[in-house]
Amino acid sequence: MGDDLVTGEFAIDGLVRTCAIRPPREQHAPLVVVLHGNMSGNPAAAARPIMYDWTSFAAHADDWGIAVAYPDGHGGCWADGRGVTTADLAGVDDVSFLRAVIDRCADQFGTPPDRTIVVGMSNGAFMSHRFALAAADLVPVFAAVAGGFPAALRDIRPTHAVSAMLVNGDADPIQPITGGFSRHRGPDGEPRGRTLGLIETAQHWRTLNRCGNNQPTITTETSSRQTATGGAGGAQVTAWTVFGGGHTWPGTPVPPEWADRPGTGVTLEFDAAEEILRFARSLLAPAEDRKL
Repeated sequence: MGDDLVTGEFAIDGLVRTCAIRPPREQHAPLVVVLHGNMSGNPAAAARPIMYDWTSFAAHADDWGIAVAYPDGHGGCWADGRGVTTADLAGVDDVSFLRAVIDRCADQFGTPPDRTIVVGMSNGAFMSHRFALAAADLVPVFAAVAGGFPAALRDIRPTHAVSAMLVNGDADPIQPITGGFSRHRGPDGEPRGRTLGLIETAQHWRTLNRCGNNQPTITTETSSRQTATGGAGGAQVTAWTVFGGGHTWPGTPVPPEWADRPGTGVTLEFDAAEEILRFARSLLAPAEDRKL
């Protein structure tokens, strides 16, 4: 475990859950909760949480004035609402777990509970959608990288507006930018776990947040992003398409051992962690200002 991390245990419904936390340099710093992808097929323990090295939140935590929490999914995965992970099938209460992480950080490190930024990649991205819906009072901003909105959650309405940054590569074979079903089929081979594509996901969050129709677009050689503003409490929704991007984290090179895997296209034009923080800074409104 990194020297800058402390570990904590949480008892949730009889399960012992764990989380590594990088405390903030000062009190009243925002907390960033970073959710990993599905690692249920890779049980080997790592020296540090995988998202510690895959993102730059910890490296720049002092400069950015944030605390960072790296919770561990049960069995290496999250109960994200699609109904396909082992955690989902076991009825694991990840919403309560993540709420407990936020409360613990508030008690120990003085992070304001309702200024929490939740960030997820892949399975963690799906979970970030679920948690933003269920704990909208605590989460003014979330970011989902390579993970669209779980279709099974479409009828859920958050209590508060939640700004969203949504990032997807247009060459991602695992989470296609157009959405689709999970690779995990039902007992009779039926498709399960449908997620919305990037455009439909952004539209859904725009509707939930009551954003306006003005959506200016910024396009570069490697990406295009469209942002809707004017939502309740100032909420915004950004949909960011990475041209040629695979199932990767923008700004972090793909490890050499992954070079032959499909869907490893990555842009180094921007650092997703830095862009998420830049997006979130002006949107960390207190819960009372975001109530729907």
